[in-house]
Amino acid sequence: MTTTPARPAAETGWTEITGADELVGLLGEPHPRARDKARPALLEVDRDWLAATPFCVMATSSATGECDASPKGDPAGQLVHVLDDHTIALAERPGNKRADGYKNILENPHVGLNFFIPGRGDTLRINGRARLVSDAPFFDDMVVKGHRPLLAVVVDIDELFFHCAKAFLRSGLWKPETWDPEGKVPRRAVIAKEVEPSGMTIEQLDDYYRPENYAQGLYGTGSA
Repeated sequence: MTTTPARPAAETGWTEITGADELVGLLGEPHPRARDKARPALLEVDRDWLAATPFCVMATSSATGECDASPKGDPAGQLVHVLDDHTIALAERPGNKRADGYKNILENPHVGLNFFIPGRGDTLRINGRARLVSDAPFFDDMVVKGHRPLLAVVVDIDELFFHCAKAFLRSGLWKPETWDPEGKVPRRAVIAKEVEPSGMTIEQLDDYYRPENYAQGLYGTGSA
């Protein structure tokens, strides 16, 4: 059970927005092209995008509002299975077994998905209602490296639309010259040692997170 932390004293003097009218007054009304761009079914260009994406983030919320945003990844062409113009499925592969987002779906089916193509600033967003399916004939079409999914998240699409590139342009996310993955934060083994007690030494953790070792079992026993 989560509790709401006490607000910090530093919030003194803040001006908080508490209503939609205040928000619109600050941001303005959306351009009609942005306001009306959502649609209820996949077009051919959407299918092409889903076939090209290797990565998405799935946002969920429990019945009481606890949220989760979980990354999902598979080779491009194998991340998303399109069932029809209104329905897609994503596979669950071996992971840490927390299943936070899936537990949320069992309480509240509403999900938000954002699909990325590396190097592209625009993204495809899908909002809908999800179900968890433990087996179905279409699982045969979701096999990767010889392994069927553990389960599939089947999403009935409510709306989808393309999102603009401004966040990527501001962040420079796809500019390799800005990348410094370990320059300002410690390596993964050090983080694990500090915040995820396991009894393992830093040497053991370095070996565990070595890419060639960590990649073992991505899809099943012995896979890489």
